[in-house]
Amino acid sequence: MLDLTLLPAYLAAVALVTIAPGPDAAYIVAVAVERGPRAGLLSATGMALGMVVHVTAAALGLAVLLQSTPVALTVVELAGGLYLARLAVTTLRSTTTPPAESAPPPEREILRRAVVTNLLNPKTVLFFAAFLPRFTNPQSGPLWLQLLILGLIFLAMGLVWDSTIGLCAGRLGQGLMQGRRAALAVNIAAGTTFAALAVLLLKDAVTTL
Repeated sequence: MLDLTLLPAYLAAVALVTIAPGPDAAYIVAVAVERGPRAGLLSATGMALGMVVHVTAAALGLAVLLQSTPVALTVVELAGGLYLARLAVTTLRSTTTPPAESAPPPEREILRRAVVTNLLNPKTVLFFAAFLPRFTNPQSGPLWLQLLILGLIFLAMGLVWDSTIGLCAGRLGQGLMQGRRAALAVNIAAGTTFAALAVLLLKDAVTTL
């Protein structure tokens, strides 16, 4: 099903791509520092669930369709940017709310936000469409199956790494959140991170108009 001679190179490439800082990692760190290790794990899991959709889309060739339809790509980028902007506003507004009134979101909401954030980044599926085929071999079986297996390997390695940084950032955040001023600074940093990610997506969307 896979060309095993290409697998070592693929694993090395995935490892490098996975540990490179990116929007997903920035999002997970921001949530984990603000809400704790469990929130970091939930965010990492949510990102992985979103990746399942992206991997499936790449394997079925939907990424090619998205890439050939600039309007669809722009719409998804705009939606992603606006969603992250909304998260930024919500987080920054919590800095002006007394702790007793600022209840943390339920775990299901943390998971949902991570899934939506990942799904609304169309560059993920385009990356898979460009990256995965380089490690396939037409003589090793159906292309879609090879793409799916490679994508799931990528997903598994990414989940391990994202969970690790989520736990580490969450534990760091627990120490920082002990003081009111430190907690305020963490919330501002998280909101600013969401805002920066929103600007990047919206900028990409505007440039394609």
